[in-house]
Amino acid sequence: MIQLKKIKKTYTTGDFTQVALNEIDLSFRANEFVAILGQSGSGKTTLLNILGGLDQYDSGDLIINGRSTKNFKDSDWDAYRNNSVGFVFQSYNLIPHLNILDNIEMSMTLSGISMSEKKERALEVLERVGLKEHAKKKPNQLSGGQMQRVAIARALVNNPDIILADEPTGALDSETSVQIMDLISEIAKDKLVVMVTHNPDLAKSYADRIVELSDGSVVSDSDPYSEKDEVDNYNPKKTSMSFFTALKLSGKNILAKKWRTALTSFASSIGIIGVALVLALSNGFDIQISEYEKGTLSNYPIQITQTAMNIDMSAMGNDEEEAVEYPKDEVVYSYDSSENNVTHTNTITEEYVDYVEDMDSSLIDGISYTRSVNMNILKMEDGKATSVNQSTAGFSTYPSKSESTDSDFLEENYDVLAGSLPKDTNDIVLIVDEYNQVDVSILNELGLTSDDEEIKFDDIVGTEYKLLYNDDYYTKSGDYYVVNGTPTDLSDLYNSENAETLTVTGIIRIKEDTNVSGLSTGIAYSDDLAKKFIENAKQSEVVLAQEAADYNVLNGSVFSSNDSSGSTMGGRNTSSLGSTQTKDDVLAQLGASSVPTSISIYPVDFDSKEKITEYLDDWNDGLADTDQIQYTDMAEMITTLSGSIMSAITIVLVAFAAISLVVSMIMIGIIIYISVLERTREIGVLRSLGARKKDITRVFNAETFIIGTCSGLLGILIAYLLTFPVNSVLEGMTDLANIAQLDPVVAIGLVALSVILTMIGGFIPAKMAAKKDPVEALRSE
Repeated sequence: MIQLKKIKKTYTTGDFTQVALNEIDLSFRANEFVAILGQSGSGKTTLLNILGGLDQYDSGDLIINGRSTKNFKDSDWDAYRNNSVGFVFQSYNLIPHLNILDNIEMSMTLSGISMSEKKERALEVLERVGLKEHAKKKPNQLSGGQMQRVAIARALVNNPDIILADEPTGALDSETSVQIMDLISEIAKDKLVVMVTHNPDLAKSYADRIVELSDGSVVSDSDPYSEKDEVDNYNPKKTSMSFFTALKLSGKNILAKKWRTALTSFASSIGIIGVALVLALSNGFDIQISEYEKGTLSNYPIQITQTAMNIDMSAMGNDEEEAVEYPKDEVVYSYDSSENNVTHTNTITEEYVDYVEDMDSSLIDGISYTRSVNMNILKMEDGKATSVNQSTAGFSTYPSKSESTDSDFLEENYDVLAGSLPKDTNDIVLIVDEYNQVDVSILNELGLTSDDEEIKFDDIVGTEYKLLYNDDYYTKSGDYYVVNGTPTDLSDLYNSENAETLTVTGIIRIKEDTNVSGLSTGIAYSDDLAKKFIENAKQSEVVLAQEAADYNVLNGSVFSSNDSSGSTMGGRNTSSLGSTQTKDDVLAQLGASSVPTSISIYPVDFDSKEKITEYLDDWNDGLADTDQIQYTDMAEMITTLSGSIMSAITIVLVAFAAISLVVSMIMIGIIIYISVLERTREIGVLRSLGARKKDITRVFNAETFIIGTCSGLLGILIAYLLTFPVNSVLEGMTDLANIAQLDPVVAIGLVALSVILTMIGGFIPAKMAAKKDPVEALRSE
């Protein structure tokens, strides 16, 4: 039973207040057909809307099965409309983009009824109203009487306690009106039917009870119902619309306006297309750069030197908080530039060298060592033998052969222009640059000169030099050691039977398409030669004497940080020995130390380089910063720099392209707002069926979700198709093939971004839709 106690409802417009219902008292039986009569403005529709929970009273109380509704929340009213009330409207209020079956099933969907049961019950009520064969038709394919029958079927399908009919025959002809009234009369046998009409003849012909209103008050009641106290046992089931249902509802609305949706999706996809193309190009360029770097930089050596230094340019100047550009102060500020230099000293030991040599040799194309040793090498020129200044002559070791792969660094990366590659320890080669050039100072120091500035290969290949060990090269003179011979002619030493012959076996030049960092021009020899000399030198008399002495045994100078003196002995410049600051330096140059001053490791490829650096990093695990050995990875420095530049360019281009995404988001908001205006009556219908405010929001969120998904997918598809002409144009301009490559992960991310942005754009219109008054929404056209 439903009761109205002192119900009052007013509407205020500006300063004018209209009383629609003036303290109405009415009670209704569970089964009766009640007709509400009255002229326009008497309050009939307002009374019906309050009975149906579409409109709220100002004062009084509406009691449903003994339960007061004074404290009803929105969710309680939604559940009440869905469970207990069925509406039959004069204008039918069917949702145009849904077929008849879907229109009828909607209230059951909100009740959470299973799909199979929904369809069964919907077909049952359609059969009851005689329209089962029209289940798949759209409302615009039916006549007015048929649409009203559908509205009645929709009102009945959830088996409500109350049927509220607002002028159900107002838009029908007389014959159809009779059919509809007969159907409503039949329904009233087991339900409460409250019908609003202004036709007294219709009311007298069909209604069991007639209530007449005038100016918001009851003026007559043909069969008043005496109130009875009833137990509060009313607890309707809460309603809910799933996001899938919202998607289905919005999807069918979108299909009804598919061309507008297609154009909207295309317009909003422009931003996605722009961003996708930028990222595709960026990805392609990254891949191209990576491949280029792997090919070009893979064999750049990893260098381990005695000193590693990083300079932080951004740190220069005064303290960051105090420094001011172009100050007006009449003072000069001092700062310590050395504080901006991060210098690390590497202490390379025999143990560390052994660690490096224990590395997986399959990763290494070759290793070269730089040692402080100054081997005693003589040249014969114009019938006289003199010493060779190895620094001036460009003497350096070439990378040794990898034992595991038996790869030869020189063979793989250098062309032999004349002669052959070194085979024995005492074989040396002359390295020329890409133009077959060698600096004149190197050639002069090697004794390879010519009047016409050109030296034939045959004049170089086979040239011999002599290596003298310390005990043969030095002799003791008093407390010092001097070169054993005449300063201007060391022929006796050169021709000594103890002298070892070093032969230039070939002339080599770096290959045209090689991927390595080339060795310096000059003489290259094997590290085995240096190690052989060092092993002999460790036991030499001059080294043993230097180890025992606290002064330089070659020139008598005292070891001092300011010692820069030098002398010439036997035609050999000993300034490099005499000017050393420490005893250890002199011993190293005499060959007493086998520890190299630097190590250059040439990786096989880029992946090997990564494994090598990981191996070198393992050495530093657990060591203090001062004890660690740091290395210089030039390839990594270049790739990091190029990657940073590419990332910066990509960010700028994406930022520009993203502007269109913002425009798209605003446009989506406008489109959804237009959709809200177009679907206002649908909002009212859904609210009358028990849809919650959040369900209405969900409907329009679902619409933006669909548009955003379509927009994102369309944008990715168009961007992908555009990569083909873009790649064709770029290949013609740069000879680089397949530059634009759209990463699938990026594509999925952009579709997700499109959905997120469109849902943000449609958020406000969706909230506006949820706040619409259902009564006003039902009146919209």
